[in-house]
Amino acid sequence: MGKKARKEREEKRDSFAVKRTKQKRKNSLIAAGVLGAIAVIVGWSAINFMNMSTFSTPGAPPGAGVLGDEHEHASILVRIFADKFDFTSPAFQIKNSWIHFEAQDGNTIHRHGSGVTLGYLFETLGIQLTDECFIFADEREFCTNEDYSLKFYINHNTVQGIQNYVLSEGDRILISYGNEDQAQIDAQLTELDSQPMAG
Repeated sequence: MGKKARKEREEKRDSFAVKRTKQKRKNSLIAAGVLGAIAVIVGWSAINFMNMSTFSTPGAPPGAGVLGDEHEHASILVRIFADKFDFTSPAFQIKNSWIHFEAQDGNTIHRHGSGVTLGYLFETLGIQLTDECFIFADEREFCTNEDYSLKFYINHNTVQGIQNYVLSEGDRILISYGNEDQAQIDAQLTELDSQPMAG
């Protein structure tokens, strides 16, 4: 029994060692696979994080920079058939963080991000603005026709449209609809110049 038992014990020990080596190798391969998968996920996340600047922030206006990267102010006057449009109403106050009216001031536009256009401001207020038309949410339209025209002025300069305009600090913007002559437009521009602008 001595030789046979010793031989059986040696075979069991060798078999156990082989099994244990195989199990260690299997565990090492599993661990390497898991670590490899983690490395791929971390690498992919790092690449996406580094490229985030090329993606737009969720909810950001098209073409906008980072919210808060700029803080610019402009004064605006909108006259429709010589009546001043009132942006002091709560319906037009702080409708968007990027560009808005605030503090019951209907004269000063606050822009809080680079690249944010005036067209986007009016969109957030529920007003459609084109080169030819000023259209309210209730579908009242003020469009250029044979008798009346929609006119835009930035710092006393006539411009075709303002939808894509990104205001600069201190700009003065006039939107006028009607059949005003130059003297009446000059009076509106003078009124615009005299409006206080929040800072």
